[in-house]
Amino acid sequence: MSYDESAVLDIIEKASKSVVNISTVKLVHNVFYHAVPVSGMGSGTIIDNEGLILTNNHVVGGAQKINVTLWNNQVLEGVIVGSCAIRDIAVIEIHGGEDLYPAQLGDSDKLRVGQRVYAIGNPFGLAGGPSVTSGVVSAINRTVESERGLIENLVQTDAAINPGNSGGPLIDLSGRVVAINTAIIPYAQGIGFAIPINSAKSYTEETVTKDVKRQPWLGIVGLTLTTQIARYYGLPVDYGVLVTKVAFGSPAELSGMVQEDIILQVGNVEIRRIEDLVTEIHKHNIGDTVQMCAVRNGKRQLFELKLS
Repeated sequence: MSYDESAVLDIIEKASKSVVNISTVKLVHNVFYHAVPVSGMGSGTIIDNEGLILTNNHVVGGAQKINVTLWNNQVLEGVIVGSCAIRDIAVIEIHGGEDLYPAQLGDSDKLRVGQRVYAIGNPFGLAGGPSVTSGVVSAINRTVESERGLIENLVQTDAAINPGNSGGPLIDLSGRVVAINTAIIPYAQGIGFAIPINSAKSYTEETVTKDVKRQPWLGIVGLTLTTQIARYYGLPVDYGVLVTKVAFGSPAELSGMVQEDIILQVGNVEIRRIEDLVTEIHKHNIGDTVQMCAVRNGKRQLFELKLS
């Protein structure tokens, strides 16, 4: 796809004005149980004229003090409006900001693999404004395991994401925010993850209206089976979700599900891809009991799970 480079540069420059630098101070206890202040850093994305900012929970969670630096170097104090460790999303608020530039939010449901994107943020807290890196959408609907637990439905990108980029936006060629940068795999090259903006928007609306909803959790990492994968590993079916990891104490583990099970159905609904599984689980409420059909050692088994 051809595009006007000058126009794209103008779009990126405008989008950068919605990106803020976030510095925090958290109190942690040392080996002598003394409270020691520890500084942190990250990025955020202004989403409205009232001063609401989207960022990651791991950037601001537990912070005693939050300072927000705008594009014009104005420094303001931030206050947490709401946060969610499972989704790794947080909303903070500032007051008194001048010349705020809210970001234009896009539609992450329309993302396509191979699409050009740009990551904007403040890596390593470097002075002189945000940094921009380019890449493509490498995959969608990824589930990764972090020190904060399993994070589902992520966008994978090869745009360079470094410490300090967390909370900054991933934008498309039109300058619309399609995801919020959240994680990198330190031992891999060109693998970063971002939270789809539709998920972030939903959580923000719930937070602002004080109507925060909890999502049901299954507790697996899964892989969409294809004909090629099934043939290579000699699997009995060529569709469904191959379970690659089961979280300890999760509904999946408590039901007896194990690694290498292949999920084929939730209730009466056929599961062909990981996206189908996520959609069906999120149709239920916490505490609901669901039946799942999976293949183990070539034989079909039924599992009954109580979603937590």
